[in-house]
Amino acid sequence: MNGGTPYLVPWPAMHLPLPAHLSKLTGLPHMQPQQFTLPQFTHFTLPGGQVYPINQMTLPPTLFTQNMVTHLPKIIMPPTDSPGLLINGFPYPAKLAEKRKIIEEIAHNDVKKAKIETKALKAKRPGFTDDRYGETSYYVEAGLRKVYPYYFTFTTFTKGRWVGEKILDVFAREFRAHPVEEYERCILDGTLTVNYEQVDTEYRLRHNDLLANIVHRHETPVLSKPIELIHLSDELVVLDKPCSLPVHPCGRYRHNTVVFILAKEYNLKNLRTIHRLDRLTSGLLMFGRNPKKARELEQQIRNRQVMKEYVCRVDGEFPPGRTECCQPVEVVSYKIGVCKVSVHGKECRTEFERMNFNGKTSVVLCRPFTGRMHQIRVHLQYLGYPVMNDPLYNHTVFGAEKGKGGNIGKSDEKLISDLISIHNAENWLGMDGDSELSMFNKSDLADDPALGSSGCVVPVHSVHHNNFDPANPIGCIENNPLVPRNCTITRPPPITRPCRSPVVLRPPLEAAPISSLTYNDELLTKFGEYRYSPDKMTWDPNCYECKVRYRDPKAKDLVMYLHAWTYKGPDWQFQTRLPPWAEPNWEQPENEKK
Repeated sequence: MNGGTPYLVPWPAMHLPLPAHLSKLTGLPHMQPQQFTLPQFTHFTLPGGQVYPINQMTLPPTLFTQNMVTHLPKIIMPPTDSPGLLINGFPYPAKLAEKRKIIEEIAHNDVKKAKIETKALKAKRPGFTDDRYGETSYYVEAGLRKVYPYYFTFTTFTKGRWVGEKILDVFAREFRAHPVEEYERCILDGTLTVNYEQVDTEYRLRHNDLLANIVHRHETPVLSKPIELIHLSDELVVLDKPCSLPVHPCGRYRHNTVVFILAKEYNLKNLRTIHRLDRLTSGLLMFGRNPKKARELEQQIRNRQVMKEYVCRVDGEFPPGRTECCQPVEVVSYKIGVCKVSVHGKECRTEFERMNFNGKTSVVLCRPFTGRMHQIRVHLQYLGYPVMNDPLYNHTVFGAEKGKGGNIGKSDEKLISDLISIHNAENWLGMDGDSELSMFNKSDLADDPALGSSGCVVPVHSVHHNNFDPANPIGCIENNPLVPRNCTITRPPPITRPCRSPVVLRPPLEAAPISSLTYNDELLTKFGEYRYSPDKMTWDPNCYECKVRYRDPKAKDLVMYLHAWTYKGPDWQFQTRLPPWAEPNWEQPENEKK
């Protein structure tokens, strides 16, 4: 037996010498020394008069001698008036087919039990109730929708390669965003737990262990443009998504996403995804309000029963009339979200039609007949008319001609390396999230010297989190010029008590001046409560990101002239207003120029 599951081997077989372990056998329920015999060690007799062979398992003999008591209790001995031996409560059968059936049933029960345990743990994971929407709130500053930093619990189940290792060793190796001393502090403070229970640094991880780490979370700003509802019914929500806004929580975006804003500002919750738009793409987006409607429309899109029309503004004078591109598109890297035209790609078809030309750039109507990743942008790049402010496909990283005709002139590996080294991975590549950066890690790119000129992250000298003394928190922050005065100083509650509020070490000492740039903001006009509040702005002495000065993204980093305009199904149609940049005489604002 191994791990509690019986292993049957053909008879005849070798036999185990068991006399030395008779005392352990007698410790089993309903088992007395006189109730069994071991003639020549080939079999033993149990109550009921039946004889059972002692089979040699395909395991080292020492497994029996070292684990006799651990494994034998899986054999449940019957009372003297019972017909025979039971295995996990099942009668021991005579036929091999029945034996296999019993083994499969036992294995099924073990898997079922593991699933129930996993489901119970998942039910305790944060972020699956209405409480998540109240974790924090928004404020508007300089044309940006921002999120007050908040405490959030990242969770992940133990990976197979971690089993048997010490928890501190795993974090030191796998999550290198912080020094090992920081993870040791989190474990000892109870903000890094296993199955929501505090452990010590010597704890060895097991299968199905749920790791939870509470962090002070900072989100990336987006443009402060309201979401406009186009259609609202009992079955469907249709809206005009602003650019810069991801659809779902991912990476460094959670509250600054369409689904969270709809829940917080319109009380539209539990929406079902029908399709998606890239973060920088604006336009028509649909959600189902029940599973049936979502499946219906999703199936129509998958079966290509839905005509989709996008508009974009491209560099140069696009040819008049209709132009069709049928070049296959291949994903170069799912991790950073980059594609190219390739003979190894999937079949792809897009139809283009010029709408107007202002002497420098053209507005083009796009009809994608397939739904490949970045299909419109990649086909326009191939034709030599990339979207004019596409931060990815309108760049010389794809070669001198910016990928025109599929001519890149470098390997995929070199292209990916150049993309990451030249630009900030989130702002430039427009990633909707990355699994390696969205759990316990902060982005490794923040420390990349190559990003120094991008103006996105500027470290500042301050009290490092390891200098914070939990025994004397007030003394560490009093009269410290590096600790901000216009926010609330907090520490997280232990994760073992998730209902507790953060610990307030010091209230704000002064109010920050409100930028004059916010008074004419459309979102702020609609939601007056989005003015900055020092009471809601939290600062944690142990938070790395609280001590890093992030420069606000510019409008040119958050806008791309690609818009989902019309979706038309078999018996329905929705359309948004055309964006201002689609007008024939439009001129690009100075703040959106690259």
